[in-house]
Amino acid sequence: MTEPAITLIAGPTASGKSAHALKLARETGAVIINADSQQLYADLNVLSARPSPDDEALAEHRLYGVADAADPWSVGRWARALEPLLADLRDEGRPAVLVGGTGLYFTALTRGLADIPEVPVRERELASEMFDLIGEVEFRRRLAEVDPVSAQSIEAGDQQRLGRAWAVAKTTGRSLSDWHASTRPILQPGEHQAWVIEPDRAALYANCDRRVTWMVAAGALEEVRALMKRRLDPELPAMKAVGVRDFAAHLTGKMSLEAAVAATQQATRNYAKRQLTWFRNQTPDWPRVAAPSVTAP
Repeated sequence: MTEPAITLIAGPTASGKSAHALKLARETGAVIINADSQQLYADLNVLSARPSPDDEALAEHRLYGVADAADPWSVGRWARALEPLLADLRDEGRPAVLVGGTGLYFTALTRGLADIPEVPVRERELASEMFDLIGEVEFRRRLAEVDPVSAQSIEAGDQQRLGRAWAVAKTTGRSLSDWHASTRPILQPGEHQAWVIEPDRAALYANCDRRVTWMVAAGALEEVRALMKRRLDPELPAMKAVGVRDFAAHLTGKMSLEAAVAATQQATRNYAKRQLTWFRNQTPDWPRVAAPSVTAP
């Protein structure tokens, strides 16, 4: 029996998963495909610790640096870019290694995730205003007329989810429950193998700290300065990348470089901890691999 042609390698930031993916790709001739939401952005080369040009010369890499910081990518958009790529690789008989730390991407791959169109801010505001005006009981009754499943399943007092269900139904003409029911995974059972890189916690945190130090030396401040000059919406995904806020504070004189580095190191460790928790809860049956050595970047 041949092994699945698609391999998923997940794990927290600074865990060494990209090195594992590169080693596997060199052994099998696989194409490495990005499954990390920050490494999509061309503007975050250093801050997202994207594979180096030397690494990219050793194996084909796809979906890295393909987005502009002003152009937000959702998990649905990533999935739409991924599916034809996987189809082409299947036709060519080439294996693929998908590697990253964005949990929802792996959910879309293995369980499916509803690609719900963006709901306008005003529609969400109107739902909130209506909820405040008529109260939960009446709001839930009206929601039941357009989305009975959500009206029944959403817990009492959860105004945010009730409002979202209403706004989605009004904006798209389809109920939120219908969107969820129509989802399908990108990959089918048996089509892939998967594991999680889970290093020793102390070694991982130490590497998070070293990575931030490396980022400063590699040009992270220049990347943040370029983003600041564009005056982009701070709510854009790229602008929320770890390090952007703290290094921007340094560049505007609000924080010393030492303090900005320390704050970014703490934020990186916190992010890694959240990722570890997510993968532990959401992928408990995936084999764990302890990275044999963990070094920046």
